[in-house]
Amino acid sequence: MSASQAECTLALDLLSARFEDDGYPIATMEIDEANDIWEASVYISQDEHAEMLEAVTQCLTQSFNNPVIKTEILPDIDWVSHSLEGLQPVRAGRFLVHGSHDREQIRANDLSIEIDAGRAFGTGHHGTTAGCLEMIERVTRRNSCQNALDLGTGSGVLALGIAMLTQARVLATDIDPVAIDVARDNVRINRCGNRIKLQTAAGFHSDVFIKSGPFDLIVANILARPLMGMAPAISRNLTADGQLILSGILAQQRMKVLAAFNTQGLYHRETLWRDGWVTLLLS
Repeated sequence: MSASQAECTLALDLLSARFEDDGYPIATMEIDEANDIWEASVYISQDEHAEMLEAVTQCLTQSFNNPVIKTEILPDIDWVSHSLEGLQPVRAGRFLVHGSHDREQIRANDLSIEIDAGRAFGTGHHGTTAGCLEMIERVTRRNSCQNALDLGTGSGVLALGIAMLTQARVLATDIDPVAIDVARDNVRINRCGNRIKLQTAAGFHSDVFIKSGPFDLIVANILARPLMGMAPAISRNLTADGQLILSGILAQQRMKVLAAFNTQGLYHRETLWRDGWVTLLLS
């Protein structure tokens, strides 16, 4: 759907409320700056086309009169690798996140995390990942950390960041077994396998959290609505003096997320802003 920025922001809210909990990626993008034309998109598998076209149309009709929904079939390629071709290494605090071809850019005092473009989210180039790394450095500089959780680990980059800055045991979980396979390779490449435990788990529905928790540092870089839904479970798994880092949150979603965690007795301490996304620190 193409519309003005304000209309696309409304469409994003409607689509997120309806489809984000089901795991569908939703995004907005500016396609014509001069004429203020933006695009709101939902990414689905091809076999869901007819069903989802009807569902998206019904979702938007509540606020838009006869919305025009266009569909496009994307080629079957590795989009993560494709999108990251030619990107430069990313600096976030002391961290340098880079591919194997950029090892020569490592400086003497860098904390080097080597992540090649692959099948799992989290290469450091997204504002949420870089924001989490910077916040992890700030938090671990001020507070000791013995037992940490990286919830929704993706490529494992945030678990690696924690392991490089602390002596903590780190549990890294993800709903996607492919992500766990990728993270395991990255943990091995970065020589942190002795302190990072990787586990496929949907939310907190696994006894691994009982066996490994509670945690004095939890990092969850997911999406706003799932984070809000998991607020009670996250609170239960955090120690009384623990630190909580949240991201995957658009700037306009910040207050709703904070409100959900306030009801669990967790309060805002700091916000990092990057590229329209926020990383929050609560305790």
